[in-house]
Amino acid sequence: MLPLYDENRSYTTPVVTYILIATNVAIFFYFFFQGLSSLENAIKTLGVIPIYIINGRRLWTLITSMFMHADILHLGGNMLYLYIFGDNVEDAFGRLKYLVFYLLCGLGASLIHILSIMVSLPTIRALNLRIPAVGASGAISGVLGAYMVLYPHARIRTLVMTWIITIVTIPAYYYIGMWFLYQFLMGVWSLTGLFSNVAFWAHIGGFVTGILIVKLFRVRPKRRRRIIYRYYYVPVY
Repeated sequence: MLPLYDENRSYTTPVVTYILIATNVAIFFYFFFQGLSSLENAIKTLGVIPIYIINGRRLWTLITSMFMHADILHLGGNMLYLYIFGDNVEDAFGRLKYLVFYLLCGLGASLIHILSIMVSLPTIRALNLRIPAVGASGAISGVLGAYMVLYPHARIRTLVMTWIITIVTIPAYYYIGMWFLYQFLMGVWSLTGLFSNVAFWAHIGGFVTGILIVKLFRVRPKRRRRIIYRYYYVPVY
């Protein structure tokens, strides 16, 4: 399933969401156009390498890793989700608080990712501790968690590809709930030794962080303004 757009109109221009998208795109193509070796070096330099974080080194990569992507598909998928779900969450938080929220979700995602490596099987722990993790998906997972809590009944227009290709409308709680269930199942499986290029526990960590922040700070969606029309009868003589 691939989300195309939501039918939940925001009341303000999502400036921060647009800036985040533009920043991610600009950073990726800055390194990409210099060649694959430049992109690979940037990932190693700016990505989160768990062994360094555990030892208190290169802590700034907890932020820079959120703006790095491994390839165009990685970038495109993340930016699509941010574009669809970010505007309404920004609407609910307000611009500055939304930016702080986004970064906190990214931090939560990285920390849970590192914790998942520490509790994984020893045979794969040593390898994963030295693999850099990059991408905005942890922070965006937090946006998804917030969206599900704030707008559970919002309708998501979704492309479904099975033996036929069709577009259906799915409630947000169902679409995001199924997305999270998949992340959780794959995350549990990854602890048994499955090697994957996807940091499933980063997605889980970001998602849970997003929900907790919304609940703890009692964030509410903006109320829709009711427009009342009054009609006056003007007699004509």
